[in-house]
Amino acid sequence: MSDTRRRVKVYTLNEDRQWDDRGTGHVSSTYVEELKGMSLLVRAESDGSLLLESKINPNTAYQKQQDTLIVWSEAENYDLALSFQEKAGCDEIWEKICQEDEKFLSEVFAQLTDEATDDDKRRELVNFFKEFCAFSQTLQPQNRDAFFKTLAKLGILPALEIVMGMDDLQVRSAATDIFSYLVEFSPSMVREFVMQEAQQSDDDILLINVVIEQMICDTDPELGGAVQLMGLLRTLIDPENMLATTNKTEKSEFLNFFYNHCMHVLTAPLLTNTSEDKCEKGALRFMRRIIGLKDEFYNRYITKGNLFEPVINALLDNGTRYNLLNSAVIELFEFIRVEDIKSLTAHIVENFYKALESIEYVQTFKGLKTKYEQEKDRQNQKLNSVPSILRSNRFRRDAKALEEDEEMWFNEDEEEEGKAVVAPVEKPKPEDDFPDNYEKFMETKKAKESEDKENLPKRTSPGGFKFTFSHSASAANGTNSKSVVAQIPPATSNGSSSKTTNLPTSVTATKGSLVGLVDYPDDEEEDEEEESSPRKRPRLGS
Repeated sequence: MSDTRRRVKVYTLNEDRQWDDRGTGHVSSTYVEELKGMSLLVRAESDGSLLLESKINPNTAYQKQQDTLIVWSEAENYDLALSFQEKAGCDEIWEKICQEDEKFLSEVFAQLTDEATDDDKRRELVNFFKEFCAFSQTLQPQNRDAFFKTLAKLGILPALEIVMGMDDLQVRSAATDIFSYLVEFSPSMVREFVMQEAQQSDDDILLINVVIEQMICDTDPELGGAVQLMGLLRTLIDPENMLATTNKTEKSEFLNFFYNHCMHVLTAPLLTNTSEDKCEKGALRFMRRIIGLKDEFYNRYITKGNLFEPVINALLDNGTRYNLLNSAVIELFEFIRVEDIKSLTAHIVENFYKALESIEYVQTFKGLKTKYEQEKDRQNQKLNSVPSILRSNRFRRDAKALEEDEEMWFNEDEEEEGKAVVAPVEKPKPEDDFPDNYEKFMETKKAKESEDKENLPKRTSPGGFKFTFSHSASAANGTNSKSVVAQIPPATSNGSSSKTTNLPTSVTATKGSLVGLVDYPDDEEEDEEEESSPRKRPRLGS
């Protein structure tokens, strides 16, 4: 079964610029000894005769059009085309053509950058590379990576640096497209090249500065090229896609490089517009956009360079005139206040507030001062809230402070529902007070026992008892106690507290008896109550 992917029609361009069909066959890419190189062969599907034998020439500009057509010129007036039945077959042959080895690619780069190369030839070469890069998007990721790495190794970036500065608009446009493929593939690769280049070249001929100059000097009224280059420049200086490894921090390295070698080129038109007291044009809007990013890296650069000084001078020189410049400057500082950009607020207040405090027709600058003072207060409170163990370097707390903390903890009366409440425990008193406390305790205990005789449980329903008692612990401590009424089922009891609540965990039943918080004496009334009960009630003991 024939391979339909390689099935093609061969066309030649006649003198009337019309395509003539030379037959249908199957194409292959093989090395031909007579031609001393890789060649394209097409054999007719009818009889196997040779329809085409063409050496893949490094100097030939092949073009892949649409998805199934490859076109090239073998001589000045001899154009050929292969029309594939399937896109997959076209991609395969195109990849064979583009495989144009390192020696071949080096020769192409040399021709591309050679001043002696005529414009038409250079245009063909740069368009070839453009198609080459476009085709790479159809490759598998690993093959695409290898392709761009090979281009970088052989010198595509220095070649672009030369080509992008040429006068030919078509050449510059194609070079910009190639550059966009490289930036999209690996912005880090481009950054690394320009940083290495800066060690050997002047700032004016750096690739990234060539890009900036082309963006600034775009002659297209629609600024199509400038917009494309601006997007590429934005990608290159975007911190979000910069790498950070243990040995290399691309963000700090590249941005430092950009500020030192490229920023003056980018801002040159702005400085030109503001050099003759034209502060309302260009520069203020640019600074507002930078501050709008709220990036501390940019903010540090602004404060380090004291870049607010010309802005504030422009505001003061403008006086009380209500114009576009006045509104733009006020809006800039109002944004800093509303967004609470702390580093810029501190810089402005500490360095310029004396010059600005007289401006009272807006509350912006007083508001910045208030924000600054509030932040200082917060920082002081944080410092004061640091534990004493950290501020005084003491590693042990004194006994008095520990006792006070423990007493506060024991005195807390807010407990979770369903847990026993323990009465406050008084701190121990000196030993000479013990006899008095003991006598009071015994008097209270005797009074309690007599009271308990009168308050024995009364049966309210089968299997349940109702009783009233006072909190013995609180009485012993001389505190006011409240009566507690509790319903308990047989063989269980609830402890008491200073609040009316059910406390199922304060009494433990063991082997038929209950241990409670209140002592009940064994007396005759209790025995009588036991005899009249349908089932024996466990004894309450201490």
